[in-house]
Amino acid sequence: MPSMKAVKRRIVSVKSTQQIMKAMNLVAASKLQKTKGKLEIVRPMFSDIKNLMDGIRADSDGSDESVYAEKRDVKNIVCVVITSDRGLCGSYNINISKEALGFINKSDKQVKVVAIGTKGWEFFRRRGKDIPHRFSFGSETVPYEDAEDIGHLLTALYTSGQADEIYIAYTKFNTALSHKPSVVKLLPVGTEDGEEEGEAAASSLVHHGKLMSYDPDAGAFMSYAVPMYVNLFLYGSMIESAVCEHAARMTSMDAASRNAAEIIEDLTLAYNRKRQGMITQEITEIVGGANALQ
Repeated sequence: MPSMKAVKRRIVSVKSTQQIMKAMNLVAASKLQKTKGKLEIVRPMFSDIKNLMDGIRADSDGSDESVYAEKRDVKNIVCVVITSDRGLCGSYNINISKEALGFINKSDKQVKVVAIGTKGWEFFRRRGKDIPHRFSFGSETVPYEDAEDIGHLLTALYTSGQADEIYIAYTKFNTALSHKPSVVKLLPVGTEDGEEEGEAAASSLVHHGKLMSYDPDAGAFMSYAVPMYVNLFLYGSMIESAVCEHAARMTSMDAASRNAAEIIEDLTLAYNRKRQGMITQEITEIVGGANALQ
């Protein structure tokens, strides 16, 4: 049995850890609100350009498509995986990493990983996956320049033929307690899986009288617009992942703080029982000594 001094020292230690957890919870909550503001700005922009891309692809007859929409014999796939650089955010990193790993293992093609975030890089490195490119992920700021640099790399890989398809694995934000790991196709745009969505988008544009014509053609417009679309998709995915990271860390730190409170309560109870036992023993010894003197 530990001594009273050891129990008291443990109580002090757990209280100190609890204070750190509470501070990290507050910091994560502050970062969450700040990053959510960015997400609310980016989401409508991404939705509009996504509908535009799908509408153009659905309306195209295939004669003027750009390289970004052509159908290829798929041999090489690139999967971009967005995780965090730091831990202490519950199951956030492992959930998206496992989702991406499941996609990679199901594919019968050669899949290379572009890791955005240290945790994802460590996860796939330990499993022997091919990771030709690795980037850090500054979830506190999420600068657009970072997404632009990665977007340039991805479009270069695709246009050069080093990648026939590009997917992105990131975590979608619903609420502070609800996040969904997802793997979606980034390039080529307007694939078979998205034909119905694209037709719906095109029909919506026609219905609202917004069907546009392009000069010289839709293919030339796509060649100009798709790199911007890729950059914005990456930026939105990185911001959404950052929001999920902060939400997961806030939830994790809150749970850790509550667990610490329970541990402190149990240790305090054990300390009081020991103290009461020692007092009872001392009283018993005093009474016994007094009786012996009579």
